[in-house]
Amino acid sequence: MSDIYDLIIIGGGVNGAGVARDAAGRGAKVLLLEKGDLASGTSSKSTKLVHGGLRYLEYYEFSLVREALTERETVWQIAPHIVWPMRFILPVTHGMRPRWMLRAGLFLYDHIGGKGRLSKARGVNLAKHPAGAPLEEDYKRGFEYSDGWVDDARLVVLNALDAAERGADIRTRTEVTSARREGDYWQVEADGESFTGRAIVNAAGPGADDMARLAGEQPAYGIRRVRGSHIVVPKLFDHDHAYILQQPDTRICFAIPWENDFTLIGTTDADHAGSLDDVQISNDEVRYLCDAANRYFEHDVTPADVVHTYAGVRALVDDGSGRPEAATRGYKIALSDVSRGAPILGIYGGKITSYRHVAEDAVEQLSARLPMLKGESWTGKEPLPGGEFKYTAQEFLFDVLREDYPFLSETDIVRIGRAYGTRAGDWLGEAKSWDDLGRVFGAGLSEAEVEYLRDHEWAQTAEDVLWRRTKQGVHMSEAEQAALTEYMGG
Repeated sequence: MSDIYDLIIIGGGVNGAGVARDAAGRGAKVLLLEKGDLASGTSSKSTKLVHGGLRYLEYYEFSLVREALTERETVWQIAPHIVWPMRFILPVTHGMRPRWMLRAGLFLYDHIGGKGRLSKARGVNLAKHPAGAPLEEDYKRGFEYSDGWVDDARLVVLNALDAAERGADIRTRTEVTSARREGDYWQVEADGESFTGRAIVNAAGPGADDMARLAGEQPAYGIRRVRGSHIVVPKLFDHDHAYILQQPDTRICFAIPWENDFTLIGTTDADHAGSLDDVQISNDEVRYLCDAANRYFEHDVTPADVVHTYAGVRALVDDGSGRPEAATRGYKIALSDVSRGAPILGIYGGKITSYRHVAEDAVEQLSARLPMLKGESWTGKEPLPGGEFKYTAQEFLFDVLREDYPFLSETDIVRIGRAYGTRAGDWLGEAKSWDDLGRVFGAGLSEAEVEYLRDHEWAQTAEDVLWRRTKQGVHMSEAEQAALTEYMGG
């Protein structure tokens, strides 16, 4: 029965990839099926933060924030190349949350997750702090606190890569068309192929309810589909702090330094009733985010300044909240009753910061039905591929790359080091110049890197490379992008 998988995971976002890694590491035979590219949905459309969610304290989501802050530390430890600390500036704004409330919230935020390694919050005089310079003169006082930044799409890919190296079968662009129980097994059809598994994990994100119905199950929880949209504009400030900006509707928006030359502004919260296959920002959302930034920064931005946008649909557990931003970011796991035969486990909701804990919870619940999944928790201790160095040693990694590849610019060094970590040499090899890396498509993206992404990270199209495996699309001209598209055949 070697052709039978212990676990068939449907969905190649962060939760699906996390479950695949955890289960494969415990010795299970794992198959992951994703209808598009890895992280092609919600998991590459986040605000790129690993954070506790400061604003969730207002909704008394204390356990959610505590869990996320704990996981923030864990994910930083196992992926120090794609996760790093960032300081955030929170201006005090007249007529909004008072200063005492912000101070109390930040004190709780610093302590609710236990003793962490990031610097604590403190009050700042924005008239003297470098981060105050780009702001309008009205903003005199504020706070700064710590959270983490993450390359969200690479987080997914590295979990899938680790799973594959532990024996998992990862199949992208393989859409599940049917799933039915046959005795003690599941029979899953996907793109003309048939797969047999002892259990299914439904990790389809905002499509989890549809996937449950496809498998003949009633969704265990209602899903509220909420669109979060972002805009990218030429950089509004020239320092490495980010901003958290209060808005008159009580929401908050972030303004984050992005890809050296840009500022990322987001996010919105809008109920989404359309297709999940082509999610786009609306004109109203673009205007909202421009206005959100313009309330704070001296340099105004307009829709004409926007150089890139993206939007994703979050799968929130429908708790009856009136406003989308008030809906819980917590998760629910539903395991089918033993009387129904072969198990199916559904993951509903969640946030990228807590993905590892969600995956661990899912695997441990399944272990009661699948003995091969029993074993100690391990994913919080073992580094993700390329992260085999201490979190404090990122600059040392850059020094190694500078010494080994002196032809790379400082921008190249930081980008490559942060994307690939200790595995950068797997495709840089013995290169002594750019010529040794083959054709350069633009912005330091070489043929050697593209082929590595094809061979090892499931990249099949130019979009996979330009916007998920890397973010070089924002630095390349239309002609350079078209040349890569032609080279990759799509």
